[in-house]
Amino acid sequence: MRFKHPLPSRLPGVRVGARVVRDIGLDAGPRLAVQAARASVARMRRAMDRAVAQSPQSLFLRELMAQPGSVGAICASSPRLATRMAEQVDPATHGLVVELGGGTGVISSALLARGVAPERLVIIEQSDALAALLRRRFPLVRVIHGDAAELAQLQIQGLLPLDAAGAPLPIDYIVSGLPLLSIPLPVRQRILQAGALMLAPQGRLVQFTYALRGPSPWQIGGLVRLRSERVIANLPPARIDVLGHAAAG
Repeated sequence: MRFKHPLPSRLPGVRVGARVVRDIGLDAGPRLAVQAARASVARMRRAMDRAVAQSPQSLFLRELMAQPGSVGAICASSPRLATRMAEQVDPATHGLVVELGGGTGVISSALLARGVAPERLVIIEQSDALAALLRRRFPLVRVIHGDAAELAQLQIQGLLPLDAAGAPLPIDYIVSGLPLLSIPLPVRQRILQAGALMLAPQGRLVQFTYALRGPSPWQIGGLVRLRSERVIANLPPARIDVLGHAAAG
């Protein structure tokens, strides 16, 4: 059958009907659903931000994902490992104890519990977020958001504590939680050179590593390994190396 007058492609009634639906709000359901979904996502993000702010481990995991080459492993410093590292430090030292790579403060807390005076402890942390966390946790400790490879420059700039006469204090101990083996070689070499240069003649450097065998990277920087011990209770098992200058060995 043929129609004398073909039907229009868009019927006026259809246009009117759509306008009526829109005007009376019958299509509000999908819009409300989208708005509710967006609000739910926003609430979830706020909840995650609060969880990160309240949980140092969550913050550590976020920084690990963002900077896998400069942040240590997920279980880098167990309390047992941190305690054993802190036990290598003489709390009666008159010089500074400089911690490289403070993370969430597990080793820092162990050093303070060991008896290291807060004004003698300096923490250098490359992550801005982790440095802010450390400042909140240890308000009496000097926390520097900076690069461990620029340790000498930090002293020249006056960022390290001074003695009563205004002279730089010697660095008697360097305690490192840096994942040296995962740091790019050029950066690693700068860190090794800076640490060996700044360590006092009779000073000691304490480093943990997951490489249970082989030399310490600090030996490449000119230090001598004085002793080592394994901490099997850590996950994964770790080795603590204590190093010093050859003449002091």
